[in-house]
Amino acid sequence: MVQTELDRLLAEIKACRICVEHPLGKPLPHDPRPVVVPSPTARILIVGQAPGTKVHLSGAPFTDASGDRLRDWLGVTPDEFYDPAKFAIVPMGFCFPGQDAKGGDLPPRRECAPAWQGRLMALMPQVDCMLAVGQYAQRWHLEARGSLTDTVADWQAIWQRSHSPHVLPLPHPSWRNSGWIKRNPWFETDLLPFLRAEIRQRLDRLY
Repeated sequence: MVQTELDRLLAEIKACRICVEHPLGKPLPHDPRPVVVPSPTARILIVGQAPGTKVHLSGAPFTDASGDRLRDWLGVTPDEFYDPAKFAIVPMGFCFPGQDAKGGDLPPRRECAPAWQGRLMALMPQVDCMLAVGQYAQRWHLEARGSLTDTVADWQAIWQRSHSPHVLPLPHPSWRNSGWIKRNPWFETDLLPFLRAEIRQRLDRLY
């Protein structure tokens, strides 16, 4: 039943043209190509930012250097990562938003999250671990208003007080954040071991 409802919702998402036909601001500068992986069984949900150029071309999430780094953070193989029975992947914006004048990716489209986040979460009640990757996901799902550093540094308290699902804030795995990781060594020494243990615990329960 849930799978059928998710399939119907995914069909709606794949046909979505809100950001072209009813945009908040300038319309999407290309044809929409939503990239999202909902799941009726995955206990782990990754809420990222929005597809980049490589993901827009491939049609699969995190098929880029950021994905390589994220999988390393999680301690999982590509086969595990791309198994929808194990991971649901729902970014804040489903389509590549385009680039700014300096060649950087624009923020996720503002139309996307209000239209789809709540409906998808309602159909995935089995999720008990959400990874809020980057400020956009943290502002939406945690109502975080401080800096990304402040939010991620508070990860233990956030994990403990959140439930159904537990939420763990992460920086975006872009290689542009390498400097941030060096300036915040606790991320690799404290947070990542905890993250990998929680992920592995949930994956092992599937076998």
